[in-house]
Order: sequence, then C-alpha cells, then structure tokens
Amino acid sequence: MSLRSKIVLSVVLLSSFAAIAIGAFSYRVTARQLDQAVDESLQNAVAVVLRGPTSGNLDPGVLRVGRTRFQDLADVELFTGQFVGSRGRVVTTEGDEPLPVNARERAVADAEQGGRTVRRDVSVGGVDQRMVTTSLGQARGAVQIARSLEENERVLARLRLRIAIATTIVVAIAAAVGWFLARQVTVRLRRLTDTAESVAATGRLDTPVPGEGSDETGRLAGSFNRMLGALATSKADQQRLAQDAGHELRTPLTSLRTNIDVLRLHDDLPPDDRTRLLADLDSEARELSALVDELVDLATDRRSDEPARQVQLVEVATTVAERARRRTGRTVVVDADESVVVARPAGLERAISNLVDNAIKFDGTGSAPVEIEVGRGRVAVLDRGPGLDPVDVPHLFDRFYRSAAARSRPGSGLGLSIVADVATAAGGTVFAGPRDGGGAVVGFTLPLAPPTPPAPGAEPITPN
Repeated sequence: MSLRSKIVLSVVLLSSFAAIAIGAFSYRVTARQLDQAVDESLQNAVAVVLRGPTSGNLDPGVLRVGRTRFQDLADVELFTGQFVGSRGRVVTTEGDEPLPVNARERAVADAEQGGRTVRRDVSVGGVDQRMVTTSLGQARGAVQIARSLEENERVLARLRLRIAIATTIVVAIAAAVGWFLARQVTVRLRRLTDTAESVAATGRLDTPVPGEGSDETGRLAGSFNRMLGALATSKADQQRLAQDAGHELRTPLTSLRTNIDVLRLHDDLPPDDRTRLLADLDSEARELSALVDELVDLATDRRSDEPARQVQLVEVATTVAERARRRTGRTVVVDADESVVVARPAGLERAISNLVDNAIKFDGTGSAPVEIEVGRGRVAVLDRGPGLDPVDVPHLFDRFYRSAAARSRPGSGLGLSIVADVATAAGGTVFAGPRDGGGAVVGFTLPLAPPTPPAPGAEPITPN
C-alpha cells in the first residue's frame, strides 16, 4: 500500500470513528430523553386519572368517573387505560384490547398502600407500549395506563437515518481532505524519490533536489541537497587526490626505473657508482613507501576511527620531541603549559611529528634547536631554516603543494595537509609565518577543553 493510500485510509478511519462515536452518543442521549419524557407523561396521566375521590369499591359510578378522567388526558389518543380490581381482575378498560396483568401488577392492585407503582414495556395488538400500574390503596385495585412507543420509534428511526447520512457525508469529506493532504505531502516525497533514483542511476551528484519550506519534507529536501553537496565535494577530493597521487608517484617511480636500468645495463660499474646507485634506490624506495603510507592515511582517514578524548598537549609534544631526538640526533626543545584539548591522541601526535620533521628537514644547519611552544591550545614549531616565501604561505597546507625551495628535497607535500586535517577535525585552525631573526613558525590552534569538575574534597584544576 502506498503512503498516499495509508494517509487517506488513516484520515477516513479516524473521521469515521469520530462520526460514529458522536452519532452513537447522540442516539443514546436522545433515546434516554424520549424514555424519560414517556415516563413523565405516564406519571402525569396517572395523576389526572386519580384526581378527585376514588374511595370505596370500583362500582359502575366510579367507573364512569374513571372513563371521564381518561378523556381529560392530553393527547388522549396516545394513551390506553384500565382499572384493575383486587387480584388483578380487569374492571373496565379504555381501549380495543385489555392491558396485560402479571403477578407484580396483581400484587400492586392488592396493596394496602396507595401510590405504589410498577412499570414495564408491553405489546398490545402488535403495538409496543410502556405501561404503568399504580395502586389505589386498601386493596381496592389499581389503575393502569399505557402509552404507545411508536412515536419514539419513529423519532429514533429518523435519527438513525440522519446519523447514517451524516456519517456517510463525513467519510466522503474526510476521504477528499485526506486525498488532498496526502497529495500535498507525497508529491514532494515523490519528487525526492525520483531525484534519488536519478542520482543512483546516473551517478550525478550535481542533480538539484526540489523542495522548500520549513516542514519535515522541506527540511528533508534541504538535508538531501546538503548530503549531495558533501558527496560531490568528497568525490572531487578523491578525484583530485588520485590525480595528484599519480603525479607524485610518477617521479620516484621514474627515478627507480632509471637506476634499475643503469644497474641492469652496466654490470661493470665501479664500486663507488654502484654504492651511490643503491643508496639512491634505497632513498627513493623509502620516499615512495612514506608517500604510499600518507596517501593511505588521507584516502581512508584512519585517524577518524580513534575516539576523541581530553589530551594534555605537553605530554604529546614531549613524546614527539624525544622520538625526534633519538631518530635524528637534533636538539628539540619543548616549552609548554598544561593546556588540555579534546582531540584524537594518535592524530594529534602525527600532526606535531609532521611539523617537527618538516622543521628538521628545512633547517640545513643542523645546529640550531627546533623549538615546540605550547600555550593555551596553541602549538607552534619554530626553526632557523630558510624561512617562508609569502607567495607560498597561503598554499602550505594544500595537498601535494611543494614550494620552489622544497622541490629539491625529499617529501610528498602531504605532511602539512595532514596537520590541517587533524586540526580542522578537532575544531582548530592552522597558521604559518616567518620567525623573528630568520626561520619559520608553523603550527595550529585548538579550542581548550572545558574544565573537569574536581572530585569531592580535591582542589579544582583549570588549564592555564
């Protein structure tokens, strides 16, 4: 069943239920009021018939008075009456057929107390009637008056017909309204579905998604547009990454093939030349391996699998500095406060390590220390290298970008782009610029983590 049919069916069912419930309630209230009106009219009729002296036995004189009293009833044609003597003997009746007398009514006729009353519904001559029997007292009999229920039945029959007609009209209107509402809702959903199917069939992520407004459907269309935009951006990034990777991989692969061809063609190379070629091959292989690792990191975004948590920057900076000292023998100095940020520890360590490796690579002197400064969420790596060309600064963090000074050095051009990815993922920014006295300052800034509530009885700790 389609969504439109479900909406129409739901509206019709709800409207039908409401109409039937209201009709049933109205019918029951009307029937009860009609019953009460019949009971009141019977009580009034009994009062009219019993008006005046009714002492003594039910002799013919009393009967004649009774007949006259029956004639005093308003709408007399609606009523049938009779007098019942002791033991339920019908003394006189005003009607074509006598009213029935059962054991309860005989007991009322023989009652010593006057005004004792019982009522029930009876059928006389095929006509449904409500009958009331009231005792005269002192075992002198009772008066019975019945009123036809045909008028009530006619009223209730007309009411049932009107309720049925009203329910049918309500259902028809509900179906029309439901269809209109369903069409308004589903027409935009159908457009979204058609667009999604078109995107799936063609693979075109620039397909515009129709839909506007602040309701759920409009918000869905907006979210769908944003999702397609994000997918298109991701696809463009992947294509650019593949193109740039192919370009960057071509250089070391060409160099590897050239050196291998030289070794294959010249078996009698002098030892020094062979050693130099093997060193070049090893260097190119290492650079190619590092490039592949960085490409895999960028393509799969493995850093995003690590959960973010609170990290103290001084600990990460100290770990990176010690590893760089062991690997390169260079002096790496850490000057840090106790800043705490929320980030992925491994990604953060990789970013700082890339900054330090970059500084060591471009500082050709090997004498000046590389400095890591950490303060209030800001991580800066300072070197005494050749510095930065202002033309290169806006592009330093782009993938595969290499300045003119860096093209003669080993590297992939991905290190600083990874730094930018890590900082952006943690809600931070990157920066680069010249250092006073020569060299460069490159780093990133992350928002400080909110202070952790202290344990009971402990002193609160706030990041500097």
